[in-house]
Amino acid sequence: MRWYKADLHIHTVLSPCGGLEMAPAAVMTRAKEQGLDIVAITDHNSMANSQAYAQVARQYGLIYWYGVEVQSIEEIHIIGLFDSWQDASRFDTLLYDSLLPVENDPDFFGDQVVISSDETIIRFESRALINSSKWSFDEVLEQIAAHNGFGFPAHVDAMTFSVLAQLGFLPEYPPISAVGITAKGDIEQLKKLHPEIKNCLCIRNSDAHYLTEIGSGFTELYLERPTVSELKNLCESRDFARLRS
Repeated sequence: MRWYKADLHIHTVLSPCGGLEMAPAAVMTRAKEQGLDIVAITDHNSMANSQAYAQVARQYGLIYWYGVEVQSIEEIHIIGLFDSWQDASRFDTLLYDSLLPVENDPDFFGDQVVISSDETIIRFESRALINSSKWSFDEVLEQIAAHNGFGFPAHVDAMTFSVLAQLGFLPEYPPISAVGITAKGDIEQLKKLHPEIKNCLCIRNSDAHYLTEIGSGFTELYLERPTVSELKNLCESRDFARLRS
């Protein structure tokens, strides 16, 4: 077993709010410069760029977890992580079908670029990925679990698009073992304000939309194998000693 440095919330050129600088090689170069061992690409409501970035991550010697940032019907952001592309792609198909039928306005929101590993533009996604899924907060977590993934609420200390901002509390169901926090989030202050998260492990990430943000927030994980399933087991067993954020 050993410690791994992980940033599990990184966007690409597919996210309309992401910088066009967030191409595969640039993202992975920056991740290596920041000393990261594990990265997860978590674009808004789509995994269309996942395989391209996975290929480049492995070329750079990085451990790659398939990920996505889902926006529920309540406008709550949830991170979903998967070990296998088979599970991830099945989830991604259902997620895409669940999105509200709104077209993207690139002039207002930005382009949504699907890109190859060599940075060739494949297409521009027309569905507004910045919008919500029809799934509720609990349905998102249930769908992630049903596809052998691990889900947790994103950046719960943020003033927008977080479960605490939208609902004012962390629901008891479905059971939540981990929450995401922002790069500069104060965990102790957060737990004072919301005692219901005291039993949750806090996973600090960058939520990077630009290269300079990658690795600005990270979590260290003590794992035997660097897999999503082991992270899930670590969190569900409340093994606080094996996570530093």
